[in-house]
Amino acid sequence: MREKIINPILRGFHPDPSIVRVGEDYYLATSTFEWWPGVRLHHSRDLKNWDLIEYPLNRMSQLDLRGVGASQGVWAPDLSYCDGTFFLVYTVVKAFYCNMYDTHNYLVTASDIHGPWSEPVALNNFGFDPSLFHDADGRKYIVSMATDHRVPKKYAGRLVLQEYDPVKKEMTGKVQDIYKADKIFLEGPHIFKHGKWYYLFSADTGTGEGHGQTIQRSENIWGPYEMYRADFMERTSESEAYSILTSRHHEEILLQKSGHCDLVETPEGEWYTVHLCGRASEERNPADAARFPNCRRYILGRETSVQKMKWTEDEWLVMECGGNTPQTEVEMPVGAGEAERAVRKANAELSAKAREESPGKKGERQFVRDDFNGPKLHLDYQSLRIPMDGNHISLAKRPGYLRMYGRSGLSSKFSQTLIARRMTEYYMEASACMEFEPEVFKQMAGLVLMYDTDNYLYLHVSHDEDVGKCLTLLKAENKKYEYLTDYLPLEPGREVYLKLTINGSKAQFFYGYREGEWEKAGGTVNIGFLSDEACAEGWFTGTMIGICCQDLTGFGKYADFDWFEVKSREKILD
Repeated sequence: MREKIINPILRGFHPDPSIVRVGEDYYLATSTFEWWPGVRLHHSRDLKNWDLIEYPLNRMSQLDLRGVGASQGVWAPDLSYCDGTFFLVYTVVKAFYCNMYDTHNYLVTASDIHGPWSEPVALNNFGFDPSLFHDADGRKYIVSMATDHRVPKKYAGRLVLQEYDPVKKEMTGKVQDIYKADKIFLEGPHIFKHGKWYYLFSADTGTGEGHGQTIQRSENIWGPYEMYRADFMERTSESEAYSILTSRHHEEILLQKSGHCDLVETPEGEWYTVHLCGRASEERNPADAARFPNCRRYILGRETSVQKMKWTEDEWLVMECGGNTPQTEVEMPVGAGEAERAVRKANAELSAKAREESPGKKGERQFVRDDFNGPKLHLDYQSLRIPMDGNHISLAKRPGYLRMYGRSGLSSKFSQTLIARRMTEYYMEASACMEFEPEVFKQMAGLVLMYDTDNYLYLHVSHDEDVGKCLTLLKAENKKYEYLTDYLPLEPGREVYLKLTINGSKAQFFYGYREGEWEKAGGTVNIGFLSDEACAEGWFTGTMIGICCQDLTGFGKYADFDWFEVKSREKILD
């Protein structure tokens, strides 16, 4: 019996997966939105164990996200490989919460998955979710959805196709609609060929609990395309697509919101699809909520899972398990165990020096406590919209510490000093040890649990003119701000320990002067508002756990962090 893959394979905020195989190596790209650097890349040899590798969009010349809104930025990367070159196509969304979307589509390339990646080539801006198809005759095509700003819209869903000239590095020839519908909405399209058929593989029916995946085919890349329809595809309205994979109508299963797939064939000829999904919390939006009334809240955001597929006798692609409901456990590919053992052996032979020189690069799957002893930050960290360069942080100013220079406030969309890691489970804890001596109330530093710039819980040290050095817990919920504690006095000149624990959708914050000797900072807080459904502006990312520093005086007061730890924990029974 083969070993099982346990879903989700990428836990926490990892949506819109795209996968490619090169030899025995699988590479998977996911969206990063306003978080920097752009596009998360993971590597595996068995589809079960995944290692984070270098980000392809890691220079300001490639990606400048200053000013973009929450859940804007980098959407739906498409990763492919052809003739010794990796291709990455993606959208940078600059305006979305309006009628006329600004969706800029780009292509970067690299001969090595680890980089360096090229400067971006501008494609078209018809809509978001572009992908690149490499045909057997050497021609290349870009397919994407197209937005419609007209009132009323003429189409619920529309996909367009255009050829790409790799020599001139530009779009060429006609732009043609290959899908138009007045009821069924499609996005995230991919084209691939199997036998005589071109297959159009697209996400359907939004990104919420109605999400799914359709497949269409044609003998001509330009269409017309026929959508696959089968008896196992349950539909309750004309706006629902015929989905080969969906969680729709099955609220009881773990992997909700399933859709936005991409396909890969193993060396042994087996087929798998990666797809986004979400694990619901016990929280729901109020019945009178302005947006998504009564919907369940997904605090972790959208994640990535994998399913095994097969071809039918009449050449349609379906789930091997039957039906169209995603499975929590999936059979590993033939030979994958041997490949993974080889990777583990190679990783075990890496020297401690090599790991230190490039933290996170060589397959460090268990990153828990960061003592900030190396010359570079671990790859798991991301910042908001811009890189954390020497104007924001330093690992050299005080060896063994991360120095963070205070900049703009937490609502800034331009120049925050903040690094964060993903909340990956509903039972977690995070803690940090910090030295910080603020002089005025406009100087702050501490531990933050954040969805976006309008929604967070911030346990921070500051200075009050009456209390002196102090600590408080700030809650921001859709631009409504409140302090959940008094100004708790702290001894000057002493390092402070900060901690949060997450138990389901509840969080408790702590502080102290020694690790393990904790005082509560306020009461238990419901964190359901840190979710795709509850946030008013952005709803495509997920909750992050970070450390940060602000100095609203403009003088760059710094905080020194001795260590920062994020880990899973056991469920605490009430």
